[in-house]
Amino acid sequence: MTRSALSAPALPAIRLGEHEITRLICGSNPFYGYSHFNRLFDQHMGEWMTPDRVLGVLRQCEQNGINTWQLHYSDRSVADVKRYREAGGKMPIVILSDGRMRTDIGEVKVAAALKPIGIVHHGGWTDQKFRAGKMDEVRGFLKAVRDSGVMVGLSMHNPAVMEYVEEKNWDIDFYMTCFYRVTRTRDEIVKELGEAPLGELFLEKDPERMTRVIRQTRKPCLAFKILAAGRRANSPEEVATAFRYAYANIKAGDAVIVGMYPRYRDEVAENAVNVRRALNLLT
Repeated sequence: MTRSALSAPALPAIRLGEHEITRLICGSNPFYGYSHFNRLFDQHMGEWMTPDRVLGVLRQCEQNGINTWQLHYSDRSVADVKRYREAGGKMPIVILSDGRMRTDIGEVKVAAALKPIGIVHHGGWTDQKFRAGKMDEVRGFLKAVRDSGVMVGLSMHNPAVMEYVEEKNWDIDFYMTCFYRVTRTRDEIVKELGEAPLGELFLEKDPERMTRVIRQTRKPCLAFKILAAGRRANSPEEVATAFRYAYANIKAGDAVIVGMYPRYRDEVAENAVNVRRALNLLT
């Protein structure tokens, strides 16, 4: 019998408003084919992650002590939420703005009707608005979230965004913070490195830059891409090291979001064990 077939105690948790959420949150990128590698791996994930398998991964999360699910807003994810709840699933959700919500702010109310913990302004979208000097548009979206009655979240990949928002003292409940600044433009990369990569750029010092601002804010942060979208998952030891680094460099009141693709290994159980070990709960 695998560990995921057993019922494990809940992982250590933090407070997010009135909610108690585990310090490991199930992400949704593998569910919907967002590999951050290439089109073929996107297709590989998307074809395997049927609605039944998504439901199965969520049940594995529950069995391994994970109690929260973060997802992109789309017709497919909304259908998966409803199906999961109809099957008795109890994990609360955190919604990342996407799909129609990017162009129709009225979708905020529709999403809020799902009773998520909070709705988060998408990080890629945030970075674009910051670069263009259009942060007032981001603030307008966040106000719509506040008016909807759920918690207000802001995601970003660029640490400078948090520094700006903190200085302005925006009305925000929590952040989603990417360990890697994958939203640099080609011009920004060339200016920094002298040339541009083929595909997304993951720089080894980016986690240091993001965790520095994470530790400076009192607000809870949900850190994501701690495994560099799989680039730091080439061995169990590398994965464990990434988990240890994450928890050692964020605050005690923060959590991490990790996408799970248990096609070849029981990633859910392994991740839960890595959390317990990183927090010195297991030897």
